[in-house]
Amino acid sequence: MIKYLAKRIVTYSVMVFIVTSVTYLITVTTFKPWLLDENKNPRPSPEQIENRFRLLGLDFTKNPFERYLDWITGVITRWDWGRTPLGGSVNMEFGDRVWVSTRLYVAAIILTMVIGIALGVYSAARQYKWQDRVITSYSYISYILPAVIGYFLIQLLFIAINQALGSTVFFVTGISTPGVQPGWPAFWDGVAHYFVPTFAITILGWWNYQIAQRQYLLDNVNADFVRTARAKGLTRTQAIRKHALRVSFIPVAQSIAFTIPAIFAGGYFAEIIFAWPGIGQWSIAAISQGDVNSATATVAFGAVIFAFGAILADLATSLVDPRVRVQ
Repeated sequence: MIKYLAKRIVTYSVMVFIVTSVTYLITVTTFKPWLLDENKNPRPSPEQIENRFRLLGLDFTKNPFERYLDWITGVITRWDWGRTPLGGSVNMEFGDRVWVSTRLYVAAIILTMVIGIALGVYSAARQYKWQDRVITSYSYISYILPAVIGYFLIQLLFIAINQALGSTVFFVTGISTPGVQPGWPAFWDGVAHYFVPTFAITILGWWNYQIAQRQYLLDNVNADFVRTARAKGLTRTQAIRKHALRVSFIPVAQSIAFTIPAIFAGGYFAEIIFAWPGIGQWSIAAISQGDVNSATATVAFGAVIFAFGAILADLATSLVDPRVRVQ
């Protein structure tokens, strides 16, 4: 297993390097952040603009490959991802924002997978009953509902709840209240700020797991190996739990590689709606400012998240599929 994981890590490391390098070359060719300086009032001279960007390591007089070699050398030798056109350190700004986003997404991802799979099993066991119809109908509505609209509706819902309660119990924007005392007051303030965006990402994200788990489980309920298990004396529930559920979970486990980065991507809209200063807001600002280094760091982070999801999917598959362990 360790040898297998080592090979996968090396493979995905190469993938991340290639994706990051291609992204840098594309952005450095298309982004022109110096145009923002030309629109300032008073307008600096071309020499001033050129000198400022040269001091930041963003010398646009060099060709894209020369700039790439300078940048990738700094990343490999000093883990320095460069500076933004405004002079900030990409390492520092990214570090602050990635921690904010990760704290939000980790809880949402775990809840999404656990609740989605549990609801998929529950609805499959009650096929065509009202519980199944309600749960599955909601999942399809979540599938077709744009994330931005869904987050906005949930925000309005909790605003209405606060108004009905006569006090702000759930915060719908920001990550903390300025001036709150440390200790338990800060803890409960953090919970109140985390609850709404975590709830929104979870309730709008479990549809994929619920629909997939339900469908795969129903496909295996009447399979030959399940009928054989029942013929040997197992009840329907026992046969499903011991045999059908494990087999049906294999493709669901494999989908983790795609759903984890999808939740991160969809969560960017949640950061905007709920005013969380995370990677989402930062990456959008980087694109609007023509920030080559920040945009590249964001794509590299996404590639790492995909690689992590793929490795996690491999581990989950190996736990439920003996054939994978043998191989």
